[in-house]
Amino acid sequence: MSEVIGCWIDGESGSMLPVDDRAVQYGDGLFETILVRNQRARFLELHLARLAAGCGRLGINFDSMDALRAEIARAAATAPSLAILKIIVTRGSARRRGYAAAGAHSPRRIVSLFTTPVAESARAGVELRVAALHLAAQPALAGIKHLNRLENVLAANEPGHAHCFDSLLLDEHGQVVGGTMTNVFAVRGTQLLTPAVDRCGVAGVLRAVVMREAAALGLTVTQGRVPLAELLSADEAFITNARIGVVPVSRVGEHVFRMNGVAQRLAAHIEALDA
Repeated sequence: MSEVIGCWIDGESGSMLPVDDRAVQYGDGLFETILVRNQRARFLELHLARLAAGCGRLGINFDSMDALRAEIARAAATAPSLAILKIIVTRGSARRRGYAAAGAHSPRRIVSLFTTPVAESARAGVELRVAALHLAAQPALAGIKHLNRLENVLAANEPGHAHCFDSLLLDEHGQVVGGTMTNVFAVRGTQLLTPAVDRCGVAGVLRAVVMREAAALGLTVTQGRVPLAELLSADEAFITNARIGVVPVSRVGEHVFRMNGVAQRLAAHIEALDA
């Protein structure tokens, strides 16, 4: 279990958020979950680029990136050898009731530092299930890590989820999107296939790192539609997120995957990156 080490709101230590903040009222904001290893935030530039892109998509005028960088550095300097930083940017306090973001808002930034367990057992392969809940398509929000994650919450509260590492989420057409907290890749020889996230789902930072680094291992990556049957017929499968890195999938429901070493090679390569 993770425990809170520290929390800072707009640079000040504290954990009290105003009730009129639009994140509380409407889930109006974005977040990033960053692995801190040896007091260094991993893949920080990719996380901040995704955060900035998300602010642009939501129309949040966030102009405190330099201050956020400094706060991340200060928090990371207090971290144990392995920790998680969660960054939240909200649109700020509502000037009046209602969904419309009327008037000028002052975006609020929240930096929280958590302990995190070392997931050594995951390296041998993890078991997934398929969630009953299907994700709705919403291209306007697809890819970004916005604060409204109720679909993920519902899927993670389904019976059976607690007995697996994660639950796979399908879209309204039965195509695989990803897990409740992970992206997924299918392996066929030297070809990697990962679901496109242009209609729903999150474009994970570790997903981006795998896509960037695959060529170094002689692998090619394609994004596209992935029916569940196509995933289950793959030579191998693996999942990714910022905390766990690259983890092979041993089973989805009754289907058992071979583990041919592609995930392990990618995991070792990415683990060794100076980022």
